[in-house]
Amino acid sequence: LRFYPEMTEIVNIKKIEVPFMIASESMTSEHWIKIAQTIKPMLDDDEIKGVIVTHGTDFLHYTSAALSFFLRNLNKPVVLTYSQRSIDRASSDANLNLRCAARMAISDCAEVVLVGHANENDEYCYALRGTKVRKLHSSRRDAFKPVNIEPIAKVFSDKVEFVSQYRPRNNDKVELDISFTDKVALVKFYPGQTADILDFYALKCKGIIVEAAGLGHLPVSESANNWIPTLKRHIRDGMVVCAAAQTIYGRLDPLVYSNGRELIDAGVIFLEDMLAETALVKLGWVLGHNGWKKYVKEKMLENI
Repeated sequence: LRFYPEMTEIVNIKKIEVPFMIASESMTSEHWIKIAQTIKPMLDDDEIKGVIVTHGTDFLHYTSAALSFFLRNLNKPVVLTYSQRSIDRASSDANLNLRCAARMAISDCAEVVLVGHANENDEYCYALRGTKVRKLHSSRRDAFKPVNIEPIAKVFSDKVEFVSQYRPRNNDKVELDISFTDKVALVKFYPGQTADILDFYALKCKGIIVEAAGLGHLPVSESANNWIPTLKRHIRDGMVVCAAAQTIYGRLDPLVYSNGRELIDAGVIFLEDMLAETALVKLGWVLGHNGWKKYVKEKMLENI
């Protein structure tokens, strides 16, 4: 606020909470839960019209996914924003991002969104859905992009232009749903990877997300490195195995080739166009609920 007082021309800041200060690569699910717990009373306060969360960039999309599941029946905007370049640099993106986050926080959109530069210039920002966004550049100011979906809005300092459907502001009672287990893992398949990696994760995890190739492929019966017997054994023993696309963009379709159909028969859950990072967070959230294990496929494929 000392560096960028222009934000106060858009909103009155009613409350500032600092639950912790930590680099995003050092965060755990406990930090996601703490953020959600800090936000919940603000969502229940009729005098507060929206919430802004400032956050490091590297793992911001994990937090935005977690808040999307933890804050059920959202009634007002929860806006995450960032700066790729620090405020002591002339090229910092912090000022525009903060102003646009403030504008989005008083908008009609009752969703968890990520707001940041739409391009390299200081023109406007995008508001991106919290479960469908990824950091796709290590240093550019427009590092975050929507994946398999359009932005919710173009956000300027003085207005919001909605470009796709969204959940409108409402009077619902927000539910804090922070059930979560860390006993999940994200595994990226690579050529030559053997299925015994599953033996390792079975000792530690209730479920894993495998970033599969192409339309959702792993080595099966036609390969000397056949994953099917190991997959069947661990799935039979209760481990949940889901597939997400390592291509990032696009949708899985296991029915095109025979190896995909073998994986379905083995019990692998294919997560359509869900981002792998979102899938990891969602699987931890689903498996964290007592009684949901028997509905895990339906819950993972449900649009929460």
